Amino acid sequence: MADSFIEEQNFKKVNFRKEKLPKGDYELCTFEDCDFSNSDISNVRFAECNFKDCNLSSANISGTSFQEVKFENFKMFGLHFDKCDPFGFEISLENCQLNHTSFYKMKLNNFYVMNSKLKEVDFTEANLSGVKFENCDLQNTIFERSVLEKCDFRTASNYSIDPENNKMKGAKFSLKGVAGLLEKHKIIIGK
Repeated sequence: MADSFIEEQNFKKVNFRKEKLPKGDYELCTFEDCDFSNSDISNVRFAECNFKDCNLSSANISGTSFQEVKFENFKMFGLHFDKCDPFGFEISLENCQLNHTSFYKMKLNNFYVMNSKLKEVDFTEANLSGVKFENCDLQNTIFERSVLEKCDFRTASNYSIDPENNKMKGAKFSLKGVAGLLEKHKIIIGK
């Protein structure tokens, strides 16, 4: 049986833990208030889809393709985006919570993130050139051997980034955020 092609459909309040999402291509679809937590959505293609008020925590997304996908008011804990199909990978996050999520070695130049909490997210060896972390909490987020050139951290908070271990030419920081660049040196700033 061939995979499904689903276009311009709206899915509202569907529990995909109980009702399995059919494998296939989803284009221009909207998912609202759906629960994908602990579900298997591996090897599915989402193109120009919007996810709003959903939960994707601990879902299996291996081989899944996210192309121009927007997540709003979303919970994503324990995800491995690094196991997704990298072809055309482009996501935007607005008012989202990402905890313990991995973007290991990913190319994220088209990554848009605003008003979100990215706690203990792994960006090791990821290319984030030009990404703007607008009003984002980056508590315990890992930036190791990452490309952060021309990134904008001016409104981000709680980050700890080692300039000696990341490519950061042209990255922007606020004066109050400079402490996050010196943390490894155990320097006390202020009173």
